[in-house]
Amino acid sequence: PPSLPGGSPLFCKAGRLSCSASPAGRCSRTFAWGQLPRAGSSKMMKFRFRRQGHDPQREKIKQDLFAFNKTVEHGFPNQPSSLAFDPKLRIMAIGTKSGAVKIYGAPGVEFTGLHRETATVTQLHFLPGQGQLLSLLDDNTLHLWEIYQKDGYSHLEETRSFLLPGRPGSPPSITRVTVILLMSTCDVACLGTEGGGVYFLELPSLTLLEDKSLYQDEILQSVPEDYKCGKALGPVESLQEHPQDPTRILIGFSRGLMVLWNKSTREVEHLFLGNQQLESVSWERSGRTVVSSHSDGSYAVWSVTEGSPKTIQPVTSTVPYGPFPCKAINKIVWQTCESGGHFIIFSGGMPRASYGDRHCVTILQGQTLVTLDFTSRVIDFFTVYDTEVEEEFDNPTALVVLVEEELVVIDLQTPGWPTIPAPYLAPLHSSAITCSYHISNVPLKLWERIISAGEQQSPRLSSGNWPITGGRNLAQEPTQRGLLLTGHEDGTVRFWDASGVSLKPLYKLGTAHIFQTDCEHNDSLNQSGDEEWPPFRKVGCFDPYSDDPRLGIQKIVLCKYTAKMLVAGTAGQVLVMELNDEKSEHTINVAVVDLLQDREGFTWKGHDRLTPKNGSLSFSQGFQPAALVQCMPPAAVTAVTLHSEWNLVAFGTSHGFGLYDYYRRNPVLARCTLHPNDSLAMEGPLSRVKSLKKSLRQSFRRIRKSRVSGKKRVNANSPSSKVQEANAQLAEQAGPHEVEMTPVQRRIEPRSADDSLSGVVRCLCFADTFLRDAAHHGPTMWAGTNSGSVFAYALEVPSQEKFSERSVEAVLGKEIQLMHRAPVVSIAVLDGRGNPLPEPYEVSRDLAKAPDMQGSHSVLIASEEQFKVFTLPKVSAKTKFKLTAHEGCRVRRVALVNFASVACEDYAENCLACLTNLGDIHVFTVPGLRPQVHYDCIRKEDISGIASCVFTKHGQGFYLISPSEFERFSLSTRNITEPLCVLDLNRAHDTTCLGNCNFTATPKLNQANGTHALQGSEANHSPASNDRTPDELQASFSPTPVDSPNNSIDTPLDTTGEITVEEVKDFLVPSEEAERNLRNMTEDEARSPGILIK
Repeated sequence: PPSLPGGSPLFCKAGRLSCSASPAGRCSRTFAWGQLPRAGSSKMMKFRFRRQGHDPQREKIKQDLFAFNKTVEHGFPNQPSSLAFDPKLRIMAIGTKSGAVKIYGAPGVEFTGLHRETATVTQLHFLPGQGQLLSLLDDNTLHLWEIYQKDGYSHLEETRSFLLPGRPGSPPSITRVTVILLMSTCDVACLGTEGGGVYFLELPSLTLLEDKSLYQDEILQSVPEDYKCGKALGPVESLQEHPQDPTRILIGFSRGLMVLWNKSTREVEHLFLGNQQLESVSWERSGRTVVSSHSDGSYAVWSVTEGSPKTIQPVTSTVPYGPFPCKAINKIVWQTCESGGHFIIFSGGMPRASYGDRHCVTILQGQTLVTLDFTSRVIDFFTVYDTEVEEEFDNPTALVVLVEEELVVIDLQTPGWPTIPAPYLAPLHSSAITCSYHISNVPLKLWERIISAGEQQSPRLSSGNWPITGGRNLAQEPTQRGLLLTGHEDGTVRFWDASGVSLKPLYKLGTAHIFQTDCEHNDSLNQSGDEEWPPFRKVGCFDPYSDDPRLGIQKIVLCKYTAKMLVAGTAGQVLVMELNDEKSEHTINVAVVDLLQDREGFTWKGHDRLTPKNGSLSFSQGFQPAALVQCMPPAAVTAVTLHSEWNLVAFGTSHGFGLYDYYRRNPVLARCTLHPNDSLAMEGPLSRVKSLKKSLRQSFRRIRKSRVSGKKRVNANSPSSKVQEANAQLAEQAGPHEVEMTPVQRRIEPRSADDSLSGVVRCLCFADTFLRDAAHHGPTMWAGTNSGSVFAYALEVPSQEKFSERSVEAVLGKEIQLMHRAPVVSIAVLDGRGNPLPEPYEVSRDLAKAPDMQGSHSVLIASEEQFKVFTLPKVSAKTKFKLTAHEGCRVRRVALVNFASVACEDYAENCLACLTNLGDIHVFTVPGLRPQVHYDCIRKEDISGIASCVFTKHGQGFYLISPSEFERFSLSTRNITEPLCVLDLNRAHDTTCLGNCNFTATPKLNQANGTHALQGSEANHSPASNDRTPDELQASFSPTPVDSPNNSIDTPLDTTGEITVEEVKDFLVPSEEAERNLRNMTEDEARSPGILIK
C-alpha cells in the first residue's frame, strides 16, 4: 500500500488504511479506499473530513448577519369592526373581527395589539389624552390597553380585562354591554346594557361601582303612564355626557325614550318622548339642543333650556330622503360652525326600495347636501373639531369615515368638500392583488419621474392636511428607496413607496384601455347628474369589480436603470412598457407568438385572447406600452424576464416559452414544452369544461396511494411529529402533478413524465456566461419547467451599434432533465467567485463589481425538492441539498439575498433564501448550500400567504396576511424596517399597571398570522455583538471558516438519499466546428434538436 507522509502505513481490522502519524501512535484518521489524500492537499483534506460541529467563530458571524423579525403590517386592516379617535393626542384606533387593535398617528407612528381571545372588537373608546384605550369584544369582555414608554420608544400593551357579572335570576343577555361612555374626567366608564340598566366602572382599575348602578325600574317611575303602555323601554342605545355639565347624562333607550339623568342627585331631569325606535343621539356644543336619529330614516331636533318642562316633545322631525320608506340612520352628529350654518352628518337613511343597497354618509350644511357613496359598508365615522372648552364653536375641519374596505377623509374646510389623500392605510386590494414585485435601491431620477407621473394622474384638490398627527416618528430616514409593485385583477399595476413603515401610493398604471374588454367602463355610473336625488358623490377607490378577468396581471418585471417594464397578464398578453415624461399618442406594435409550433392533437378550450384596440391611442404621462406580445394559445403567463442591455424579453406559459427582441420588434424564438399527455394545459384557468370524472379519478388515486403507502411504510423509528405533520399537509395539498412522498425513508420519489401541466414554464433568466466552452462566454437564456426540464440557449446578440442591422439569434445549447422531475422554481448563474451575476447596466454604470469571468461559472438550479449547483459549461453536479429529504416539504419561493453584517460594514454574504409550503424560511450559503438558519414565518394553512411571498435583495420580505394587508418581515440583523415612535403623554392620574407589569421591549409581541422560532444557537445570543473587541471582530471575518460560503473549493456532494444523475443533452460542439456545421445544416436538420433561428 502507498505510504502516507509523516508515518508508516498500518491496516485496521475493517480493511481500511490507518495513519499512525500521531505522536501517541493512535489511529487519528481513517480513509476509505479511493479517498486517500494527495501530497500537498492538507487544506483540502481538512475541509473534506472535518466533522460538521459547533464552530463558535461562524456562530458569531451568523448572529451578525441573520435575525428574524416580523416588523410592520402594511395596508388596510382586514375586516374592521370599530373606530375611535383621541382628539387631544390626535391618534386613531381601529379594531377588527380577528381581535386586533391598531393605533395610528402621524406617518410612521403605529402600534398593534392583539387580544388573547379571537373575538370581534365591537367598540373602542380612548381615555382622552391618557394614552389608554378601552375595548369591548363580542364575548362581552372589556379590556384596557395602555401606551407606555420603554427604552425611549412607546409600546402598546393590554393591562386589564373585566366581565360584567350577571344579575341573580336573570339571563346573561341582561348584562350584555350595548354602549359605553367614558366620562370627560377619565375616571369613570358608564356601561349601557341590553337589559336597560346602566353600570359604572372605576378607571383605570376596572372596578364595578355597584352602589351607583342605575336600573330601568328606577327610570320607569318617572315615565308617564300613557307612555309606558305596559312595554319595556328596551336596551340602552346611547349614552351622552352633557357638554357643559359632566354630572348629567343623556340616556337613550331603544323604544325611543331619552332621559336626562343627574348622577349626583339620581333624578330624572327631563324626558324626551320619542315614538320611533332610537338609533343614535348627539348633543349640540352648548347643551341647548339634542338631535336623535331613528330606524325609519328620520332625525328629530329637541330643545333643552332651563325653563323647559320635564316632558319634552321634538321641535322638528325630518325624513331627509323621504317621503318613501327609508332605512335607519345609524349615527348622527351635530356640529356648530363659526362661519354660520351648522353641520348635520349622518350615516344611512337611504330610500329602502331604490337605494337600500347603497352605503352612504350624508353631509348637510344649510341648503348644501352631499351624499357620499361608498363601495363597502360604513363601519363608523368621526369628525375632527375644536375640543377646547373655552371655544364657542366646534368648527369641524375633517370627516373621517371607516368603511369595510378603506378609510376616507373628507376636508370640511375646502369648498366642495374634497377628499384628503391618506399617507397610510391605503386599500391595497382596491382590486384583488394577483402578483407583487419589489425593487431595491431605486435611482433618484426614476423615483422622481414616477412620483411626477402620479401627481399628474391624481392632482390634489384639498388644501387640508392629514388630521391624524399624534406622536413622533423616531425612525431614521430610509437609506435607500424601495419600490413595491402590485399587479391586480382589473389589469392595473400600482406603485408603492416601501422605503419606510408607511406604504404610500405613488402611481397607478392601467392596461384595460389598450384592449376591447367585455364590458366597457361606464363613467356615467359613477357621476350623478345635476338633477339626481339623492345627490350621490362616489368616494374612495375600492372597486372589487373587474371589467374582464383576462386583464388580471400575472407577472411584473422592471429595469430600474432604463425604466423599461414588462407587464404580463392572464390571457397571454405581454406588454413592453417605457416611462415617458410627456403625454403621447401612438400605435402599439403587436406580435403574435405561436407557442404550440403547429403541434398536432392539441385544442385550446380556454378563454379567447384580448383584442387590442385599433389605430393610434393616447397615453398620459407615465409608463406607456411600446409593444404587445400575444402568446397563442392565450394562457396565463407564468414567467417573464427582461434584459435591457440586450433589448430582449423572455416569457413563458403552460405551453412553452418565447424570446422577443423589442428593439427590432420581432420574435426570436418559440419553444413548445408540452408533453403529449398535457391535456389540462389546454383547458385554461377560466375554462368551465374540466372533466369532473377526471378530477374524481385523480382524487381517488391520491387517497388510494396514501393509504397503501401508510400501510407499507409504518416504522417504529418514525420521524419527528413536525415531518409527519408536514407530509399530512402535503397529502391534502397534492395536486394532479404531485406524487405523495413518505418521509420515513427520507427519499425523493420520482415523478411521472405523464403528469398533467408538466409543460408549465416556471422560471426564466438571462446570463452572460460559458455555455459553448470554457474559453468563450456570451449571452444565454435559461428556462425551467414543471417537469424538471431546463433549457439553455446560446444567444447571438449584436453590438449596440448594429442593433438595427442584425437580429438576435438563439441556438439551443443544453437541455438538462432533473431525474426526479420536480418543478424548477428558480435558475441563477454564479460567477467564478460564486457570486450572482450583476443586473444589466450595473457594471457599466459603476454600481456593481464586474463578475469574475476567469474562474469557472456555475448554475444554481432550485427545484421544489432540492437545490443543485452545476459547473459550466460541462454541466456536472458540484453541490446539492435535498430539502425534501431533510424536512419533508416543498420549495415555494427562493431568492438570492445579500446579507450585510451589523458588526462590520464592509462584510456581506450572498445567500439563498427559501420559503417552503410549510411556511418555513431557510437560508443557505452560496455556492456551498450549507444551511445557516431556519425560521417559522407563515402558518402552513395560509396557502395564499405563502403563494404571495416576495423577498427583497437585502434580506426583507412581504407576504399577504389578508386580501388587504402585507406583513413585512426581516431576515437580516442590519436591514430592518419597523415602527420606532413615541407618544408624549401627560396622564392626569398615575396608572397602577406600570408597577406590576413586566413589559417586553418588542412592539409586536403577538402575531395574528404566524410565529418564529430561532434554531440552534441563535436563541441564546443577542443579534448584535457590540461587546466584542476589534480583534475578535477581525478574527470573525478571517478567511475560509469551514461553514463559510466562500470556502467552496471542491465542495463534495451532499449525499443525503440516493445519488441522482441528471440527463444532460449538449447541443453545442466546439465553436469552430459548430460554425462549420451550422453552415452545412439543412432546414429540417436545424429543427430536429429544437433549434429555431430567426
